[in-house]
Amino acid sequence: MTPPRPPGAAGPPAVELEAIAKRFGAVVALRGVSLSVGEGELVCFLGPSGCGKTTLLRIVAGLERQNAGIVRMAGRDVSRLPPAERNYGIVFQSYALFPNLTVARNVAYGLETRRRPKAAIARRVDELLALVHLAGHRHRYPAQLSGGEQQRVALARALAPSPSLLLLDEPLSALDARVRLTLRQEIRALQRRLGVTTIMVTHDQEEALTMADRIVVMNHGVVEQVGTPVEIYTEPSSLFVARFVGQMNLLPATACARPGWVRVGAIDLRHRPAAPAPPGTRLVLGIRPEEIAVGPASRGGDNALVARVRALQFQGALTRLALALPGEEDARVDCDVATHVLDELGAVEGAELAVALRPAALRVYRANEGDP
Repeated sequence: MTPPRPPGAAGPPAVELEAIAKRFGAVVALRGVSLSVGEGELVCFLGPSGCGKTTLLRIVAGLERQNAGIVRMAGRDVSRLPPAERNYGIVFQSYALFPNLTVARNVAYGLETRRRPKAAIARRVDELLALVHLAGHRHRYPAQLSGGEQQRVALARALAPSPSLLLLDEPLSALDARVRLTLRQEIRALQRRLGVTTIMVTHDQEEALTMADRIVVMNHGVVEQVGTPVEIYTEPSSLFVARFVGQMNLLPATACARPGWVRVGAIDLRHRPAAPAPPGTRLVLGIRPEEIAVGPASRGGDNALVARVRALQFQGALTRLALALPGEEDARVDCDVATHVLDELGAVEGAELAVALRPAALRVYRANEGDP
C-alpha cells in the first residue's frame, strides 16, 4: 500500500488547481479555486447541490473548460489538453456500462482500445475482477447484476489502464444504504491498496468523513475549508461549515463587555478563545450534541445549567434529548446521551436535567457568516 504523500513532501502534487474560475452565462460556478492533491491521497469535494463541486471535477477531467486558471497534473500543465491525454479513470453515478458487453469485456474495453496484447488484457481483467470480488460474474451482462455489482464493474473498468488519477463522481448516491456502506469500505480499501490518487465528489458528509484523507468543503463556487475529516468536524472554520457538516447546535448570542463571554437570552456563557468582538456584536455559538455534559459530569465549572427535557428521540445506542435552556423556551439545544443511562439520569419528557455547555466546546462565529 502506498500511503498518501504528506504535505511538503518532495515532488509536485498529483493535481494542482490554480485560480480556477468558471461561468455558465451569467451564472458563476467557480470563483478562483486553488488547491492541491498529494500523491496517493483520497480527497473529497463536499458541498450542497449547486456549490460547484461537480464542475470542478469535470474541469480536472477536461470535460469542461475553465474560463480562467491552470490545471496541473504531476507538475504538467494540462489545462488545454483533451480528456484522453490526462491519464485518469472516472466512475459516474450512473455506472455507464456497455449493456451489450459482458462484465469481462466492459473491464477490458479501455485496454482493447489501447491495443494492448490479448494475454496482458486477460491477466489484467482477471486481477481486477478478483480485486472487486466479481471473478465469478465475468460472463454476465450488466442487466444481470445488482446496482452495487455494476458499480464494482465500473470501478474495475476505470482502474484497468492503471491511471495516475481516479475520479469518482457521486459513485454511491444511486445505491441503497446497506450497499453504500459496503462499497464505501471496499473503495477505500482498494484505493489504499493500489495507492492511486483519488478525487471524489459527494454531497454525503458521512461518505466524506469516513473515506477521505482530506475534505474540500465548497459553497457557492468557493472553497470554505480544506482539512482532514477530524479537522473539518471538530474545527469548522465558518458558520456554513458548522451548519453543513454534522449536527451542530447554533445559538444566537451577543458579545459581552467581559472578554471571552457572551449572552444567550438571559444567560451568560464563557466560550473558547476567539477573536475579540465589541460588546453588543451579534454572534452565533456552536456546540455539537455529544459535547454537552449531562448529569454528574456537568457539575462544577463554568456554564453549568439546569435545562428542561422537551422531547426524546430514540436512535439506538444513543438517544437525542431536546433541551430548553432556563428562561429561554425558544433556545433549544439537542444533546446526545447513551440510551442505557437514561433511567439513571432521570431523563424523561418534562424533567429537569443538570447540563453544562463546556467553554472548550463552544465555538464562536459572527452572525453574518455563512448565510444560506
